[in-house]
Amino acid sequence: MKKGNSSFVGKERNNNLKEKINEYKNNKKFITIGLILLFIIFFSIFFALLNINNSKILDGVYVNGIDLSNMSKEEAREKLETLINDKKTKEITVTYEEYQSTINPKVLEVNYDLNSAIENAYAVGRSGNLIANNYTILITKLFNKNIDIEVTTNEQATEKAIKDLGTNLPGALVQSGYYIENNQLVLTKGTSGVVINTVALKDNINSIYKDLTQSEYSIEIPVENKEPDTIDIDKIHNEIYKEAKDAYYKEDPLQIYPEVEGVDFDVAAAKNLLGQEQEECVIDLVITKPAVTINDLGEVAFKDKLSTFTTKYDVSNVSRTTNLKLATDKINGTVLAPGEEFSYNKVVGERTIEAGYKEAKVYSNGQVVDGLGGGICQISSTLYNTVVLANLEVTDRRNHQFVTSYVPAGRDATVVYGSQDFKFKNTRKYPVKIEATVNNGIVEISLLGIKEDEEYDISFQVNTISTIPATTEYKEDSSLLAGEEKVEQKGANGLVTETYKIVKSKGAVVSKTLLSKDTYNAMPKIVLRGSN
Repeated sequence: MKKGNSSFVGKERNNNLKEKINEYKNNKKFITIGLILLFIIFFSIFFALLNINNSKILDGVYVNGIDLSNMSKEEAREKLETLINDKKTKEITVTYEEYQSTINPKVLEVNYDLNSAIENAYAVGRSGNLIANNYTILITKLFNKNIDIEVTTNEQATEKAIKDLGTNLPGALVQSGYYIENNQLVLTKGTSGVVINTVALKDNINSIYKDLTQSEYSIEIPVENKEPDTIDIDKIHNEIYKEAKDAYYKEDPLQIYPEVEGVDFDVAAAKNLLGQEQEECVIDLVITKPAVTINDLGEVAFKDKLSTFTTKYDVSNVSRTTNLKLATDKINGTVLAPGEEFSYNKVVGERTIEAGYKEAKVYSNGQVVDGLGGGICQISSTLYNTVVLANLEVTDRRNHQFVTSYVPAGRDATVVYGSQDFKFKNTRKYPVKIEATVNNGIVEISLLGIKEDEEYDISFQVNTISTIPATTEYKEDSSLLAGEEKVEQKGANGLVTETYKIVKSKGAVVSKTLLSKDTYNAMPKIVLRGSN
């Protein structure tokens, strides 16, 4: 055989060998893929058979950090409800510097969407797609899956609770304001201070109640510094400027027009005075007296008593009684024309030593302590009840931090100069006049005017939604012997109430209107304990 032919044959043999090797490799690859597919099919069938009758939540499923593996829906619900119910009893302690208070979940109306969470937990690995289900089951078993339970609070109640905290913070912002006293306009410059970062505090509260494994129930109140609003002299001038007008009335039909006392002041001089470095600016008002006042009209203007309400006070508490009389004297005789709004803070003014106010008991930082002007909230609360009973519109009102002793829960109105006012509007057809007295342990406030063609009987209905149990706090006291205890503050339960105004005509209910939903914190019992 020739050499060239043998070389050709060798090459051909090599090529055939390579083809057979490649064919073998391809067949092996197909076999491997086939085996893998068979394994996947077998694995899927195995998992499907394993879980086809499984009525339990998959292994590795958690809800807000709580392991619900291999539980039925009922078992999961029982476990979560136990934890949630316990969570709803835990108060959050909030602190800022030396200030400390608590937030109760009943106040916030904390609510958990338990049904959705359980359904979502049970649905893991049950999508209907066999392969997807098996993949989910395996991944969940290896790495776990956490379902978030939706936690909500009553937005209005939460913001109100936060606002109450903000009023009591040390170094809190005080807004600028003004009031009129002795024919003078008194401008009070606010002071910069801290305000609560409401969004951040809401998030912190939510995170505590959301984490069912959380055992820490304390928050440092997030705050931010803020400057008070700038005093706008032109705006104030527009609000108080009036031209003098005599009072008069028309008959058939009767129309009453009260007098208007002329009020003005030098805007340029006020702006110049305001630019000086002083916390309070006093500006003389130019008062023009009308020739005829509404009192000159006789009984024709205020012949009817529209409503009256009384509260009791302790006459032996001289300082508090002084404050009551000062506030009552300010509002007594105030006349409101139809559509005119009354502001308690603007009429009564700032509570200062110079104005004659004394130290008396007030609520602060969860305790009853002495504070300047203590007691004047009894006047605003008495007036609030009188206003509602006269069927007038309340435009600004907030309840106290704790239940008061002088009016029922749901029927009080707290005031804090620079941050919280009590306001109402004369929504009647004729002018109304406030008549207020403090005498012999009784605060009595009435509204006088003229009855309209149809008058209604007004009453309150207060429903208690829930009770907030009081806690007990112990304080070490070196003046007491070891083991000796002394109650410094009795404490009282808190309440959540709904207050309705019932309007009746000839005994039949015409309307039932929700006036307010109020939350009163529990006042802790404070016990002094001997440390010697």
